[in-house]
Amino acid sequence: MGTLLHFKNLYVEAFDDCKPEFVVVLLKAYSVFCVLMLFMAVYAFLYRAFTGFEF
Repeated sequence: MGTLLHFKNLYVEAFDDCKPEFVVVLLKAYSVFCVLMLFMAVYAFLYRAFTGFEF
């Protein structure tokens, strides 16, 4: 649990003191998009691995 809190603190500190607010919103949205794409790729790999589809 401590590791997740550490990553959360790093994420929050990364956007401190950023002046153009639209850039901060854009970067946060992009980071959420990247996490969703990563989870989708992992899900697709595990689905194919456990259902027996050939790679």
